[in-house]
Amino acid sequence: MIRTIKEFFESQIQAPSASSPASERALQLATAALLMEVSRADHDVKDDERRAISDAVSGLFALSPDDTEALLRLAEEEAAAAVSTYQFTALIDKQFSPEQKLRVVELLWRVAYADAEKDRHEEHLIRRIADLLHVSHKDFIAAKLAVRPRDPESR
Repeated sequence: MIRTIKEFFESQIQAPSASSPASERALQLATAALLMEVSRADHDVKDDERRAISDAVSGLFALSPDDTEALLRLAEEEAAAAVSTYQFTALIDKQFSPEQKLRVVELLWRVAYADAEKDRHEEHLIRRIADLLHVSHKDFIAAKLAVRPRDPESR
């Protein structure tokens, strides 16, 4: 079992080079898996969160609806099997620019706010991911404020 997971990780996540198609797929999978993790942080994945994840990955990576659906299925499996977020954040941290990392944090916040019920576990996870991506606290807060709902009743 552990060997199977390791082989999957090596073939799907670890990329041979920064510019290869395999690397692009690995970055897409890692990003989608982080978004899935945020949706699962409160133990209640809602349809609004799933839509936010789908919109995020299709927009960020310019994917077709079929490619988006396939990526989300794989990301859900990968997130469920992952022991931590490090395997995903390490890849993104290595290969994304600071601007791309900030965009990922914004997308994480969009998922957290998608169901209009931002949970403290979601916020904690996003903070931890932002730290692993070396996104400053100032940028973490700016991303949160940029995407939070404007309703004064929202958190």
